[in-house]
Amino acid sequence: MTAPDDRSHQPMQERAFPLVYAERVPVTAGFYERLGFTRLRQNPPEGEPTYIALARGTAELAVVCADWPVTRYGSPAGTGTGPRFEMFVLVDDLDTTLKELADGGVPLLRAPVEMPWGERIAYVTDPDGNPVALAAGPHS
Repeated sequence: MTAPDDRSHQPMQERAFPLVYAERVPVTAGFYERLGFTRLRQNPPEGEPTYIALARGTAELAVVCADWPVTRYGSPAGTGTGPRFEMFVLVDDLDTTLKELADGGVPLLRAPVEMPWGERIAYVTDPDGNPVALAAGPHS
């Protein structure tokens, strides 16, 4: 589902967002949609997308095909075997979110840990193996 994009009123210099390189753009975008992101648009509009813009409140990200860097500027994305980035997502209910993700086959990297500042943080992976920290405040 694509939501209306009402961000056009924001000055360009107030917007920045990461590009997440993905082997399967729709699958990876779907993972982030399960974390509360809303699909704003995709390119091409019909068929297999190579770019999907997502937002969650004021946070934005774009999931793009893994060969995006090669086609745009002739350089491959990170060539190491480790993660290419880590996403940090705040959630209302960490335990419920983890259960829903586990029920969908998402691997848990690290069980929830109470942090000294009161947040509980757990780690899962997105469909491309990148770590995603999920955190909830002390009263969730």
